[in-house]
Amino acid sequence: MATSSALNNEPVSGASAGKVDMKLEVIVIPVKDIDRSKAFYAMLGWRLDADFPFDNGFRVVQFTPPGSGCSIQFGTKITTAAPGSAQGLYLIVSDVEAARKELVARGVEVSEVFHASKPGAQFRPESAGRVSGLDPDHRSYFSFATFSDPDGNTWLLQEITTRLPGRGLSNLDVSTLTKLLRETEQHHGEYEPTGPKHHWSGWYAAYIVARQDGKTPEEAAKLGKLNIEGSVRASTMDE
Repeated sequence: MATSSALNNEPVSGASAGKVDMKLEVIVIPVKDIDRSKAFYAMLGWRLDADFPFDNGFRVVQFTPPGSGCSIQFGTKITTAAPGSAQGLYLIVSDVEAARKELVARGVEVSEVFHASKPGAQFRPESAGRVSGLDPDHRSYFSFATFSDPDGNTWLLQEITTRLPGRGLSNLDVSTLTKLLRETEQHHGEYEPTGPKHHWSGWYAAYIVARQDGKTPEEAAKLGKLNIEGSVRASTMDE
């Protein structure tokens, strides 16, 4: 229940004013035939996390795409939405052509790779704004492919190779983590010659956590510096 201060749009003070993580972990999609949908998402190679039937007819099935921190659920008595009404569900990939080939090899009907010449064309199959092929400049966020499940819920593959400044870096895979470590190494290398004597791990930890929280490289570097210099001051006071 909301507090009176929240209802009155007044600032909240005290411990409750701290940031509380709210992680989107599950999306419910409406389907008609649970077992048909279960077979389809298993065919995609997604991990089956749960299939729990209950005596009252409630049943929940959960799948997680490879490398994803967010899962999907479907079942009986789980949503009143019409089957197939979930549209434009994003699946972020580092290589949209490779992702498309893998899905096709699994027997999924996938659109050709395309880019949008008009804003929003990626959500409208009938739009003249869809242009065949990758974005000519190979920009992140601009190349797509789509497919649907048996009920018509649609999925949008979007290629992202470099995220916009301030965007979080969650669910790191090996390739993304390698790039992040190289970025961290570069910024630490710029700081190390002028910084106090320290172990690199403290700077790296502060930098990587900041980047995962959505900070820019410059902001993360400042937090790395603050962490090291704060630790050095604390050590000096303890002596």
